[in-house]
Amino acid sequence: MGSYYYLAAQLPYLVYGQGVPMSSSAFKDMARDALSASDAAALEYCTLDPDPASTATRGASYAESVSRTPSAFLNLFREWERTLRLNLAKNRAAKLKREGGVTSDAPDYPADAATTAKIALTMESPLEAEIYLDKARWSAIESFQGISTFNENAIYAYLLKLLLMERRTAFKTEEGFSEYKALYEAILGEVK
Repeated sequence: MGSYYYLAAQLPYLVYGQGVPMSSSAFKDMARDALSASDAAALEYCTLDPDPASTATRGASYAESVSRTPSAFLNLFREWERTLRLNLAKNRAAKLKREGGVTSDAPDYPADAATTAKIALTMESPLEAEIYLDKARWSAIESFQGISTFNENAIYAYLLKLLLMERRTAFKTEEGFSEYKALYEAILGEVK
């Protein structure tokens, strides 16, 4: 467990919903120079996909437990995200009255991930549900990070939060495009 006081102390504080202070790739480049070789290598496991290697080869089923990383923090987050995704699929299938498949065996632990999935599917707006899910991810990251702000877990948590902030920026782009389309159609309707 390293101490990364200098790196962590110079980072801007992140708040979900605010602008992204730097890109995740710029942060990775900066962090690699400050981290030990093994901690820097673990940055590659910092993704919002709980098991990107298996997703690339077999598709996103998450039926099997996610592959282990060298970081206990990242393993906790990846398992939480896997539980969330499996429960989202299970609850969507139930809502559409589809049965069977891998999703019928969605884990109940961590309980907050399973509950988050259930609540998200009750929301009317898909955008509202996605924001709710990302806020839950943010909370899970903070809870797994613990109170230490100067170790490798804090660095991994920072990168995951940047990824969530970038994802949120994409929502705003989609929201803006939807507004543009509605306005454009209204103008075309008036012209006709």
